[in-house]
Amino acid sequence: MHTVTLRTVGRTIRIDCEEPATRALVTATYGHMQAERAAIDLHYTVGRDAGGFFIERDGRERRAAPDDGTFLARFDEDFAIEVQKLRPELFFVHAAVLTLSDSAFMLVTESGGGKSTLCWALSHQGYRYLSDELGPIDLDLLDVHPFTRALMMKTTPPRSFYPIPAATLRSSRGWHVAAEDLPGGVGAGPTRLTAIFFLRRNPAASAPSARPIRAAEAAARLYANSLNQLAHRGDGLDAAIRITTGAACFELVTTPDLPAASSLLTTTLKGIPRDQT
Repeated sequence: MHTVTLRTVGRTIRIDCEEPATRALVTATYGHMQAERAAIDLHYTVGRDAGGFFIERDGRERRAAPDDGTFLARFDEDFAIEVQKLRPELFFVHAAVLTLSDSAFMLVTESGGGKSTLCWALSHQGYRYLSDELGPIDLDLLDVHPFTRALMMKTTPPRSFYPIPAATLRSSRGWHVAAEDLPGGVGAGPTRLTAIFFLRRNPAASAPSARPIRAAEAAARLYANSLNQLAHRGDGLDAAIRITTGAACFELVTTPDLPAASSLLTTTLKGIPRDQT
């Protein structure tokens, strides 16, 4: 038995891996979260049997997965839900999060909307990584907590921009770039959220574009991409309004030209008045 101990959003997770291959998948994906053993808040047992991979959690029956990508997807789904239960006071958004200096910004869109690919591109511009999946927000401070799972891309970046390192884990779902391998590095601890970019793909556009959006529109869009709304007052709408009135909000229309989108985002960030950052 190989034990992996993780620490994220102030909680400790123990994962008992019954054989080396499963441990390798877990450490390749969540290795940046590894911590010293401590009193645990969440416990998993994972491994392989005749049917493929399996996931067990205290209080839940064994869940099977036929291949490595499905195993990681199902584990990640359960892990994200349970972390939300452990920290219900945080407002969880389905988003990528990066930092520059002491400020954080979010890339918000539905699954498959390009947030991870743009996150990968922005890491090459010196932005530090906090997450490509979960943005847990402290509603009092508007700080975003790290969730430094490996950055996951289902397809390679278009036009050979920013190639994926050869040593990157590739599962049946795609590529999993370990947080420590991102060129921009990893952000340190909770960081004040100052901007939110709602992504919209338009492959037919001649160039990416950005426009500021009002807090009411931003709140509706943030709410639609949030995960634990019902854990909060007013079914989470008050929380969405609190966040979008405390950060500059934009719609960013993206194209396959990742360098142009990255440059536009950087220019937009620089244009935010200092009293809003």
